[in-house]
Amino acid sequence: MGARYKRILLKLSGEALAGDREYGISSDVARYIAGQIQEARTLGAQIGIVIGGGNIFRGVAGTLDGIPRTMGDSIGMLATVINSLTLRAHFLKEGIPTKVYSALAIEKTVEPFVSEQAIADLEQGNVVIVAGGTGNPFFTTDTAAALRCAEIQAQVLMKATKVDGVYDRDPALDTAAVKFDTISYSEALSKKLRVMDMTAMSLCMENDIPIVVFKLMEPGNLRECVEGKPVGSTIIKEA
Repeated sequence: MGARYKRILLKLSGEALAGDREYGISSDVARYIAGQIQEARTLGAQIGIVIGGGNIFRGVAGTLDGIPRTMGDSIGMLATVINSLTLRAHFLKEGIPTKVYSALAIEKTVEPFVSEQAIADLEQGNVVIVAGGTGNPFFTTDTAAALRCAEIQAQVLMKATKVDGVYDRDPALDTAAVKFDTISYSEALSKKLRVMDMTAMSLCMENDIPIVVFKLMEPGNLRECVEGKPVGSTIIKEA
């Protein structure tokens, strides 16, 4: 079966890269992600990626230690650059051509993000990782993912998580939690489901970008999502 989605934006959390560690980057997880990306590429999918930085530093948490929010968010955005470069190194080891762009200007390390160049790289078969969040404080990497998804003209935003979809409440805390196979943006917003922040969700809704939420550490899930199989939960305009 071929790719239903020819171009995707994959959102990865920084915490996912940590694996079983409390912080940092697990080489085993990075290699696993590389393998899943390679599977999806064999279907002909063009893949953009946005990664969080929570495994290294979270801006909001930093404010609790007295760090100003704007400075904390800047540190967090730099953490996403570290994650992106590390993931690129693992991808290159696996023979996956990969480019890293950043919303932050970091000369000699990463190129500044330009949507037209990113699209050209995708069309040439490169995986494109966009670091640095939106480049501005007070915006999450979920919002950055929604923004980049629109900018690279991806057909879908795929959010890789620790759970297998969207639930009405935290399934880790309540075994009676109900999973949604499909749900609308408006319902997800009205129910205040913690899938993505409201800014990110609203941006996807305005641009009619479907969001697929799936479990990262389930081999084959990314490939099946790209194929359009019913994996995880899908958030769309009208459910």
